Amino acid sequence: MARTVWDSSVGKKTVMAVSGLIMLSYLVVHMIGNLKIFFGAGEFNHYAHWLRTLGEPFMHYEWTLWVIRVVLVVAVVAHAVSAYQLSRRDIKARPTKYVHGKPRASYATRTMRWGGIILGLFIVWHILDLTTGTVHSGGFQEGHPYQNVVDTFSTWYGNVIYIVAMLALGLHVRHGFWSAAQTLGAGSRTRDRALKATANVLALLLTAGFIAVPVGVMTGVVS
Repeated sequence: MARTVWDSSVGKKTVMAVSGLIMLSYLVVHMIGNLKIFFGAGEFNHYAHWLRTLGEPFMHYEWTLWVIRVVLVVAVVAHAVSAYQLSRRDIKARPTKYVHGKPRASYATRTMRWGGIILGLFIVWHILDLTTGTVHSGGFQEGHPYQNVVDTFSTWYGNVIYIVAMLALGLHVRHGFWSAAQTLGAGSRTRDRALKATANVLALLLTAGFIAVPVGVMTGVVS
């Protein structure tokens, strides 16, 4: 039964919707945590340490954090695979271009695929930069996330990569939230306006909240 559901387009769209909402929930919490950087190094580093001790003593050190990471990896993979397979189905279903132009879609709708690719590449860079320190500039310091963030956004390319990715994220959330609501049956003629407004607000808050950190470093508010 699970295979039958997965093989259907409706099943893949449902997987995309659920996995997208999981990632969206994480992003909201992650953004709020990131904004703690404006309260100083002590506050931000303490928050980062708290994440590793979350659930103690029932959970061992970093176990809860690893559970969250595994859930996110599963959500990202499920989202990407279902999006790719649905895209391939669309191409096979209509291998030639429409004779008459299709109604003009929003910019976010038309860039969902490219936005997804940009965000996928950004996730890899972000992990290598601030989690493993592999591509980090200025010397990665384990246990000092505040200084690591300042180092990253003290470089022009760190700012460009991050800001471009967050703009892509905003567009992705703006269309994705409303699309997920439709897939899961939450949309209706009376609720569509509220859902679109919620999608716009979420996209704006997430974009502004995440971009505030590199802007804070660039302007010297965070140093």
